[in-house]
Amino acid sequence: MTAQVQATGLEYSYDGSPAVDGVSLEIGEGEILGFLGPNGAGKTTTIKMLTGQMVPDAGSISMLGQDMATARDEIQGRMGVCFEEKNHYNNMTGRENLAFFGRLYGIEPDIDGLLDRVDLAGRGGDRVSTYSKGMRQRLMIARAISNTPDVLFFDEPTDGLDPVSAQAIRKIIKEEAQRGASILLTTHDMMEADVLSDRVSFINEGKILVTDTPENLKLAHGKRNVRVRSRDGDGVAEVVIEMDAVGAGDQLRRLLTDAVMTIHTEEATLEDIFIQIAGRGLE
Repeated sequence: MTAQVQATGLEYSYDGSPAVDGVSLEIGEGEILGFLGPNGAGKTTTIKMLTGQMVPDAGSISMLGQDMATARDEIQGRMGVCFEEKNHYNNMTGRENLAFFGRLYGIEPDIDGLLDRVDLAGRGGDRVSTYSKGMRQRLMIARAISNTPDVLFFDEPTDGLDPVSAQAIRKIIKEEAQRGASILLTTHDMMEADVLSDRVSFINEGKILVTDTPENLKLAHGKRNVRVRSRDGDGVAEVVIEMDAVGAGDQLRRLLTDAVMTIHTEEATLEDIFIQIAGRGLE
């Protein structure tokens, strides 16, 4: 996999206090990297450096084969960002917002196609001030992908949204990765991070603690349990089998009778694993 984003040894301090301390990461072509950590861990500062808004005190950033220090404007033209804060022009229509930002990029975006893709086709002529929170977030997504970017940054893209809007946004994120975009995703929704991310990086106190696939992290840090519920006369019996225990396979085979009602695997969540590694939660 070709790395389209590479950051090496990034450092940044506020008034002598390190906010980012030696962060290194890379994102491959078509890869979604979940960037997970509690508030104040250094995520926002790292993203601001990666997007060219801040210059690191130390370290380097290479994106799309170019050095951010010398080719920032060109790199930013091939980048899309969707931050948690909604910075639309509320007195303009959705269509006017997309056209305006297209001019900033020097392009004429397919506004009808974008509105249709984010399910706003019937509301493009309405002022953004009349949009619900979910509609404004979907317009943010449309704006972020309007220039067909090679690199995308999503910061809490589904925070506070209804399930339908959240699912629609996750679908678009997956489609953009399938198209070949490299994506950095920050989220407090560990289910979302698990479902979307090819790999995740845990950051705490300005340092990357671990980077790996969600599956590998679960295998390394979680327990492999199977919970079996069976009919027991008029009641229900439940047995939890630790699959790494001696004789677990034989025990499971003995339970697989016509009386079995449900079988569920149990594994650690990404939040469980973060707490194990960092000694604190994600809030």
